[in-house]
Amino acid sequence: MHLPRSGDVLHVTRAASVQFAEPIYFRVIRAHDWPTYRGWIWLDGYELNSSGDAVERRSIFVQINGLRRLNTNPVRRNHVPARRPAQGNSRVLAQRVRVG
Repeated sequence: MHLPRSGDVLHVTRAASVQFAEPIYFRVIRAHDWPTYRGWIWLDGYELNSSGDAVERRSIFVQINGLRRLNTNPVRRNHVPARRPAQGNSRVLAQRVRVG
């Protein structure tokens, strides 16, 4: 498995670490580059409930090869987002976003 990236959702089981005898779903915020044992990594993220909602922020120490990625967060190269047409007068829009 490649290193987890921000946005990846992982199924973390006992294969990743003995502390996960009860498996969890985990959405990655970041993978730390801290020195650890070979094949292990620290991850920051959120534990997810069965509906996919974040229920607890956690840092976990796991074996990379024991993780199962459920989705990926692919980088779309050469992708230009669609432009939304401006709505209304630009002066009115500028006044709406003005603070203070």
